[in-house]
Amino acid sequence: MSSRDQLTDAMAALLWERGYAATSPRDVMARAGVGQGSMYHHFSGKHELAVAALSAVVDDVVGATSQLEGEGSPLERMKRYLSLPRQGTLGCRVGRMTQDPQVVEDADLLAIVAGAFDTMLGRWERVIAAAVDAGELPADTVPAELARTLAAIIQGGYVLARAQGAQEPMDAAVRGAVALLDAAHASVRTGRRPI
Repeated sequence: MSSRDQLTDAMAALLWERGYAATSPRDVMARAGVGQGSMYHHFSGKHELAVAALSAVVDDVVGATSQLEGEGSPLERMKRYLSLPRQGTLGCRVGRMTQDPQVVEDADLLAIVAGAFDTMLGRWERVIAAAVDAGELPADTVPAELARTLAAIIQGGYVLARAQGAQEPMDAAVRGAVALLDAAHASVRTGRRPI
């Protein structure tokens, strides 16, 4: 692994563990096992390194949502994506950045985070619209609203898991989201709206 990759990986890990505000270039260099010369050979400073690291994290996290566009019916794809393993007590690698005041105040970093959510929500909206078209969800389902509800359930699962220091709240949130989709699907078959 190159020293640039070592620095980017170290910064990504520290962003997740501590946040941007609490991570210094010295912390990153120590974690990466590289010297100051390597750091400033590849990056002008902490900000440029954080942009590179957060962009790489976003690529990984957003990449997982490609399952929403994969094989199977739209409803199957949604349930498969929801059922991916998530380490609830560690929190979302992107969502946690919204809690860091320096990230929120930094236009470059905030744009990366916002772009990640825009991409994820767009994929959710498309698969939800496809599920409506396929008759798997009620015709009056508003894809943008359901997309945001499902994203909020996932993010809320992370928050509850971290608050309780246990995985179960994350798993329960996911089960609830799947149950919500199953109830909406059942209402199409029976003609009765879920409660």
